[in-house]
Amino acid sequence: MKFIVSSSALLKQLSAINGVVTTNPVVPILENFLFEIKDSLLTITASDLQTSMITEINVEAKEDGNIAVPARILIETLKNLPEQPVTFSIDHDTYAVEISSDNGRYRLAGENATDFPKIPTVNNATTVDMSTEVLSSAVSNTIFATSSDELRPAMTGVYINLSDTNTTFVATDGHRLIRYRRVDVASSSPASLIIPRKALNLLKSTLPSENVPVSVEFNQSNAYFKFNNIKMICRLIDERFPDYENVIPADNPNIMTIDRQDLLSSLRRIAIYANKTTHQVRLKLTGSELMISAEDLDFSNEANERLSCEHDGEDIEIGFNAKFLVEMLNNLSCKEVSLKFSAPNRAGLILPAEQDENEDILMLVMPVMLNNYV
Repeated sequence: MKFIVSSSALLKQLSAINGVVTTNPVVPILENFLFEIKDSLLTITASDLQTSMITEINVEAKEDGNIAVPARILIETLKNLPEQPVTFSIDHDTYAVEISSDNGRYRLAGENATDFPKIPTVNNATTVDMSTEVLSSAVSNTIFATSSDELRPAMTGVYINLSDTNTTFVATDGHRLIRYRRVDVASSSPASLIIPRKALNLLKSTLPSENVPVSVEFNQSNAYFKFNNIKMICRLIDERFPDYENVIPADNPNIMTIDRQDLLSSLRRIAIYANKTTHQVRLKLTGSELMISAEDLDFSNEANERLSCEHDGEDIEIGFNAKFLVEMLNNLSCKEVSLKFSAPNRAGLILPAEQDENEDILMLVMPVMLNNYV
């Protein structure tokens, strides 16, 4: 089997799906890309058993065939070649792969394509369409709050709930919770699923910068994403997601509105002086003034700053993990944010002061008890 392809075009397609390939996988052949040629169309597959990515590229080929090609050595070779046509010659008896270029020849050991695990198909699927802009925004706004605790697998992914009026994306690690809702994406068939963090990270890094349609299909076990010439299939997390709605406090009489960038900058400075284990900062609201303070008694470090804000409600003092606040505020793009509190021992809410008509963002962060503050 022989085919000719542009080195840079092939490298671009391989780089898009290379994130799936892991070192020392459970099945050694997964260190390879699966190459399949049919009617001069090269289909390339990468997989780690949980997630698979597939891309396509046109090549010059006179015959069909397949081969598993070592991913790392192929990527490194193409990265160091200038743009030019390269010829792949495959010996199906020995699975040897020879790459010919203007510079020279490179020979590497391939493997039998039939040993590559079969990619699951999504049957009896529910389908929903959205744009890359919506999907990218949903992933960016939630993925950072997923848990890394493998003992709570449901929280290691992003929960998606489709209804006939909106689609809600939720992530939580037990200390904070993000609910991102889109009213411009809906499904006539209500459904819910949990997508693993790794799959979403791969998806986020692969989504094109231009706004193109994304087709999403899913059943009980797998989800299937398709955009441009790339497909991704991932296994869903088969667990029950926590009842997140009950965690969100309904009555929050204390509402503070403040410039997001001012608050973010202040928290970053104050956090330097917080205890390095707890990262605790204290927010004290008095009238239209917010005092942010932190101290680390182990090193006699302390800092405080005052900011002006709009405040409706009683004076309140509440403690939070500065790292969580900084990360949440950093993921918002609005000019002003509203922080809502009910009591020092109840969760605080962060949301844009003005919401976009198509999206609704709510961020919840659990407090740090002030009697443990010092």
